[in-house]
Amino acid sequence: MRIGLLTDGGYPHANGESGLWCDRLVRGLAQHEFDLFALSRSAEQEERGWVPLPIQVGRVRTAPLWTADEDVPGTRAPRGLLARMVTGGHARPYGRRERQRFTAHLAALAASVCAAGAAGGERDASGGEAAAGGPGGDGRTSATADARFTQGLYGLAELAREHGGLTAALRSETAVRVLEAACRAPGTGRTVQTATVPDLLAFARELDRVLRPLSFDWYDEEGLGAVDLCHATSGGAAALPGLLAKRFFGVPLLVTEYGVQLRAHYLAATGTELNAPVRALLAGFHGRLATEVYRQAAVVTQGNAHARRWQERCGAEREKLRTVHPGMESERFTALGESGDSGPDDTLVWVGRIEPAKDLIALLHAFAEVRKAEPDTRLRIIGAPAPGPEGAAHLAHCRALAAQLFPDEATDAHAVGDNPVSFEDIGGAEVPELPDAYAAGGVVVLSSVTEGFPAGLVEAMFCGRATVSTDVGAVVEVIGGTGLVVPPRNPRALADACLALLRDPERRARLGAAARARALELFTVEQNLAAFRGIYLELISHSPVRREAEAVDADGGPRPFATPPEAHVLGPWAGPGAAPAGRTPSWAAAGPRTVCAGARGAGGGDA
Repeated sequence: MRIGLLTDGGYPHANGESGLWCDRLVRGLAQHEFDLFALSRSAEQEERGWVPLPIQVGRVRTAPLWTADEDVPGTRAPRGLLARMVTGGHARPYGRRERQRFTAHLAALAASVCAAGAAGGERDASGGEAAAGGPGGDGRTSATADARFTQGLYGLAELAREHGGLTAALRSETAVRVLEAACRAPGTGRTVQTATVPDLLAFARELDRVLRPLSFDWYDEEGLGAVDLCHATSGGAAALPGLLAKRFFGVPLLVTEYGVQLRAHYLAATGTELNAPVRALLAGFHGRLATEVYRQAAVVTQGNAHARRWQERCGAEREKLRTVHPGMESERFTALGESGDSGPDDTLVWVGRIEPAKDLIALLHAFAEVRKAEPDTRLRIIGAPAPGPEGAAHLAHCRALAAQLFPDEATDAHAVGDNPVSFEDIGGAEVPELPDAYAAGGVVVLSSVTEGFPAGLVEAMFCGRATVSTDVGAVVEVIGGTGLVVPPRNPRALADACLALLRDPERRARLGAAARARALELFTVEQNLAAFRGIYLELISHSPVRREAEAVDADGGPRPFATPPEAHVLGPWAGPGAAPAGRTPSWAAAGPRTVCAGARGAGGGDA
């Protein structure tokens, strides 16, 4: 089948998020074709180019979300020959009828967004979780607001599809007046009602960027209308093209969120320079959008129960939710994991990126308690600081605290002092590779105060190491009963758990073996690919067949022998001269496409 893979700031760009698992997905499911529809987040990202793409990737269409220019590459030209002749193929100013439609649709969307904060109670001035647009408030009121959001969103999409982009309209005086009227309407939240004209202009600018996918030229029979399934690799802007593909062409939508987009928006909004009313409006919009995405998606997958709870809170139906754990490469940890070595009895090791969320401060205080009970114990902190000056400053703070808690110790007056805490980086003489970092200690420690999917913990499990972790994010779900878990920000509990494992080598060995077995069962690339392979086939089996005109007869039935079987065979049979007009998989031939009668897009192994 042909899959439309929708990404936002990720694959196929070289420095994008989620690029690794998307690349593994495309390469691992070689029996399918993939068309990539990618949104870029910065000029730097576009300048770095793409990663090498496998042969099963047919087409790649990209569009920027970072530019403020009205003439955005990839936006839709007006529909119709006369409109293109008059405007030169570019978006044109709306006439009176189009302005009326735009005003009505934007008013419906804005009213729904402004009502989101009031329904949730607006716990704080930033809009925060109160504007999630999911639970909270009267059920009928929420349903009405969701219906108005849907009406406004799809109305704007149809307007953009027929008459060009929305950028000029969303930055017009009309848009600001509509937003102002919605904010001042009775029943809106207190924070939203205080929005000033500069706040409304800022929100209109942000709204233009989020809604820019509505103006792309992806929604035709040669774009998203040609795919059999849309797979959005995140919520938010990446899922918008999937919503429109379902509405315009009936293409089923699959949404995967390894990091919940709505939660990421809430966390990112606190560090911006936007005023509280703008943050509240954006939170309301993203909450409504998440609700609509979950409602329209046929299946919503996530990597852990922590993300699943967020999705349920935003209105996702439980029967649509599937947990598909992220797949991680295990081969490079095989030698260490199968060695049976439980590691040195006197060394704790921490591996990861050094940043405040990892709470190395609590780890150092916990290690001070460990040293009181076991004076010969050492702590090795292996990893690089987070990019930027804040990461370097935090590393310097941790080094200073370690020097204060553990002055250099010497055996006699003539020996050089040695600190029991070392800060190292992977790639040096003592830790040349990542497996060497986990081999350096008998107990691997995770001390984070916030965590999504703990990839470092899974790597330690692949290595057969016993672990002590804090109860944050998906840690308990990942570790199961194969490691010790303590409350976060509790150095005493962390120290006691580390001492319990350091003093019991047999228990460490049992936990390490169980952890490796669990990781190999749940968190490998193979299980990830198998899960998505099954979901793809399930969704396409429930979708109505869309036959090509040349593959059916006058009565609408399948035409016998419309496509010869050799058209689906790799090699010269599927060459440009041998294949009839129609559709063949893009990875099978570079020539015209063929269609298997009764199954649009089937080919290769699926045929």
